[in-house]
Amino acid sequence: MYFAKLAKMQRLKYTQRLQLIGKLSNLFSVSTTPYLYYRIAEKIYCECFEASDLSRGDVSSDAVLKIGNKNIGVGLKTFLFNNGKTYQKIAEFNRQREDYRHYNSFDLVQKVAELRNNRLNFTSRAYLLDTSIYHCVVRKEGVFQIFEEAMALIDINNICITTENNNIINFSDGLSDYKFNLSKSTLYKRFITDKALLSFPVNILSAPFDYIDSAINHKFEHLFVKNKDEQFIEDTLYLPLYGRNKKVHPRSGLNQWHANGRKRDINEAYIPVPHLIHKLKPNFFPERSTPFSLLLPNNRILRSKLCQQGNKALMSQSNKELGQWILRDILNLKEGEILSYAILRSIGIDSVRIDKFYNGTYAINFSKIDAYESFIKEFE
Repeated sequence: MYFAKLAKMQRLKYTQRLQLIGKLSNLFSVSTTPYLYYRIAEKIYCECFEASDLSRGDVSSDAVLKIGNKNIGVGLKTFLFNNGKTYQKIAEFNRQREDYRHYNSFDLVQKVAELRNNRLNFTSRAYLLDTSIYHCVVRKEGVFQIFEEAMALIDINNICITTENNNIINFSDGLSDYKFNLSKSTLYKRFITDKALLSFPVNILSAPFDYIDSAINHKFEHLFVKNKDEQFIEDTLYLPLYGRNKKVHPRSGLNQWHANGRKRDINEAYIPVPHLIHKLKPNFFPERSTPFSLLLPNNRILRSKLCQQGNKALMSQSNKELGQWILRDILNLKEGEILSYAILRSIGIDSVRIDKFYNGTYAINFSKIDAYESFIKEFE
């Protein structure tokens, strides 16, 4: 696994920060087992190992770790040891329930496995991953332990149902054990955590507020000074990858290459910008045809602009780079293949999040099904 390949000082910093957070467990719990909130664990990992934080990206990895010339997708998890063979949530499929709810048990878990694999493959393409792993911080009484294992595709051809009741289907693919909760539309994987890569003590403070007061008295204000060179998000909005009635129109939007009229490049495409977006956030984007830098999830910069009447289209400046990236690199569509909403649904995404930074640049990330609708409802 990759933890041992990281720099010694980085690993030391990582364990020390986890120990520090674990010391403060009595702020949140009275248990003798140290407490660790998963968002804090993610932040510590990304900070210590200079990994890209994907926690806002609605994808199957929480971070991208760079080792040499390899990009490693990392699913970060923290949970109790219990018996060392616990099931942990790895995916939810609430938005796709109608795709499988009428299937028999075997066909249902095959469909769920297909949806899970689609998400893994989508994440791999979006972030140019060479491989993916789970990195787990397991909590035992007075101890944190580190485990890693491969984040593998489910072997659909080797699925075997082991047990089932009215609400839970347990199955295996010969490599790992899974269970699917029908009422929650949630997939769980069994993690075997009997062989730790690293184990270190966590001494829980009986009076954590005394420790905090001491830190305040030592005047740690410098820890809160913002780095002037850092990019801070000024505003965020969401855009749909479809048109009205949740339809990807066959001759516009991401299928613009198929439009009638003039001859078009096979990759010509745009992301729809609904009129409502301009009404809600009129100053978010630059004026029409004004180029700006758009940071992709793979850290590539795409020069982009708003086009067409009413500024209804977000396009790359070359007309074809955006389509090449989304249609070919990410969605893996063949040239001439029409994008449908069903394809987006099978991956679990139908929107993009656009972040605007104070320095005038932008970033784009894919978002889960109904993200655009949820964004609009906040204003309503």
